Amino acid sequence: MSASPLPDPTLEITRPFFEGAARRELRIPRCRACGVLVWYPRPRCPACDADALAWNTLSGRGTVFSFAVVRRALWKPFADRVPYATGLVALEEDRDVRLVTTFVHCSPEELAIDQPVRAVFEPLRFGDGPEVVVPLFAPLA
Repeated sequence: MSASPLPDPTLEITRPFFEGAARRELRIPRCRACGVLVWYPRPRCPACDADALAWNTLSGRGTVFSFAVVRRALWKPFADRVPYATGLVALEEDRDVRLVTTFVHCSPEELAIDQPVRAVFEPLRFGDGPEVVVPLFAPLA
């Protein structure tokens, strides 16, 4: 039995992220001491070392920071998805916060650096495994 390519939404440190995604919200922790958005989630703020982090719902908007087009799946569960584009989105609230994503609702040829995008929340499942709702990004209509 091979491992699932999906994240574990039950891990304590990331559970609020996936709970938000299930409600169609993009949630990122923010330090209550210094105001910095903290991504990836961790117990302490990397800017000021405070342990006062609170999950915040963001706009879900950003821009394409970088991307690559995958034309040959390196793992069998992704074979039916090629070609697809994966990359980084710089969030509108703080361009230094970048989420790894897959771009959807467009062909890879339609993407460009600095293109405005928005979070869309879609369930992912591979085979008969569990389903996880995740934020993916699509060009702004």
